Amino acid sequence: MEDYFRSHAGAVLSTTFDKYCYVTVRHLPRFFDYSTELSYSVIERVNAIDEIRHPAIREAMKMLDMHELRVTYEADLPARSGLGTSSSFAVGMINAFYALKGKRVDKRRLAEDAICLERVRCQEAGGWQDQIAAAYGGLNRIDFDQNGFQVRPVDISRERKQELSKKLLMFFTGFTRFSSDVHKANEAGKPADKDELLGRMYELVGEAESVLTDPSADLDDFGRLLDRSWQLKRRTGAAISNEGIDAVYRRGLEAGALGGKLLGAGGGGFLIFYVPGGKACRDAVRNAMQGLMEIPFDFEEEGSSIIHFSPETYEPR
Repeated sequence: MEDYFRSHAGAVLSTTFDKYCYVTVRHLPRFFDYSTELSYSVIERVNAIDEIRHPAIREAMKMLDMHELRVTYEADLPARSGLGTSSSFAVGMINAFYALKGKRVDKRRLAEDAICLERVRCQEAGGWQDQIAAAYGGLNRIDFDQNGFQVRPVDISRERKQELSKKLLMFFTGFTRFSSDVHKANEAGKPADKDELLGRMYELVGEAESVLTDPSADLDDFGRLLDRSWQLKRRTGAAISNEGIDAVYRRGLEAGALGGKLLGAGGGGFLIFYVPGGKACRDAVRNAMQGLMEIPFDFEEEGSSIIHFSPETYEPR
């Protein structure tokens, strides 16, 4: 969170995984009685950028001077679920806008533009890590300070990374929410010791990185650190968790998980658990989560990428 890391050190461990959003962008042929068509959960057809209801698309078109577009968005996962879908969309859309102009930009530029779009132009409350993760891809430590951010890949063997992936189980709670609303609610009701809690969470980043990168370390300690981090995070704002989420989390621990967390800002979405042992242990947690959808996944390394590069020249009317 910018208001914290501008005056304190901040860091996260972050990874991308193999669920995607897809953004298709082209110039709309001039056969229609509208100049721009947007297809996401609704269809918008407008003749002026200011008529666009979707704030991220409207502001991104202004920011990059885009006109007369057909933009189509689809995703593997639901919006408002804590998995960075809005920031992944922002990064992918900006990447596609540049590509339509015939430009390929680096990962840092993509991340910075997406942060500017969501946090400055759209005035949405939240952190910076989702935009950076979607742009860079892979397992990284991201550090934040008054000068901005730095991204450093976590040096972990392929075998250890596969072992980590095997021990993580993710479930959809069914609750969705706007992360910006959760952040605003948490800020309104933040505890007096919030900065102290965030400082303790920051210290855990180094501990968790050491567990991952040291081949002799017990990987199960990572699961225990997840629990410690979640217990701290849920105390930083009243909107982060609720009785239903707490009950599901307790069921996971009672079934054998060492730790876990609710992904994203809080208030709903996806729960991830670290489960030691083999298949029997994972099945016990799955049985405890009956009624919730499990989302199988593998880690992903690339971040935002252009699938089809076909620049188009735009000539104003």
